[in-house]
Amino acid sequence: MNDFEQKIFIHNREKGLHSLKIDTIQVNVGLTCNQQCIHCHLEASPQRKEMMSKQIMEKIVETAHKAKANNIDITGGAPELNPNLQWFIQSVDEYVDAVQVRTNLTVLLEPEMNAFMEFYRDNKVKLVASMPCYLEENVRAQRGEGVYEKSISAIRELNNLGYGRSPELTLDLVYNPGGVFLPGQQKDLEETYKKELWERYGIYFSHLLTITNMPIGRFKKMLSIENKERDYLNLLKESFNADTLENLMCRYQLNIGWDGRLYDCDFNLALRLPVDHGAPDHIDIFEAGKLNTRRIVTGEHCFGCTAGFGSSCKGALT
Repeated sequence: MNDFEQKIFIHNREKGLHSLKIDTIQVNVGLTCNQQCIHCHLEASPQRKEMMSKQIMEKIVETAHKAKANNIDITGGAPELNPNLQWFIQSVDEYVDAVQVRTNLTVLLEPEMNAFMEFYRDNKVKLVASMPCYLEENVRAQRGEGVYEKSISAIRELNNLGYGRSPELTLDLVYNPGGVFLPGQQKDLEETYKKELWERYGIYFSHLLTITNMPIGRFKKMLSIENKERDYLNLLKESFNADTLENLMCRYQLNIGWDGRLYDCDFNLALRLPVDHGAPDHIDIFEAGKLNTRRIVTGEHCFGCTAGFGSSCKGALT
């Protein structure tokens, strides 16, 4: 057992962490992105060429039907840059309760991408959008010059289509810290975000999700440059919260990479740590029975999900 699994064993006597079911299939459709954010765990950028093929998507549609998953959660890179995304959404929607896309907002303002907003609305796609702060200077520091203004413009256009206002058109924003600290209380931050964004720009959103920065990818490189990597890992370990264990996202979802490899989460994908311990690790050999109760591949980075209020793709865990 590694350090993380030893910590789990102390609290619940469980040898390793195990999946409970596959409620959500998360699909990373590629690492090409129109941005190059300094905190990106996947190190996505305009230069990355990894892209999911339509053939892999077809297999995922079949898998979603067989696995009886409730949700499809699509991520990237910028998912919109995959030329088969609209086909995939319409195809898989037949077999699940909800389809969700994680967008960086700015890609929606690209000339050839603007039609995505109406497509999302017409297909009732749930949106989760990166917005690491309601203050321009903090967003600029993480995501680059001009990103904040474009993000506000995109949210305004989505609001005009009903997103963030209609219950069936949810628009959730994602906060992640700008430094070597953990997110605060999600509910309090949501109240502040809603107040500030309404008063400053008259825009709405549905919910705020707080996500802890993982010590991997570009964020890890930043920590190393500042000689803060060990301090940050110690912070995560010292902030371990056993109450998060029952709701960890890897226990209820499966991640599929652009090449069809299977992972326990998007962070393991970033580290190229596929499903293991005897479970099938590729979409070609998918077996729901074995994957539903698989032992999860863990590491030191997993302390990021159990620190403080907890962290998942759906936000805080406690």
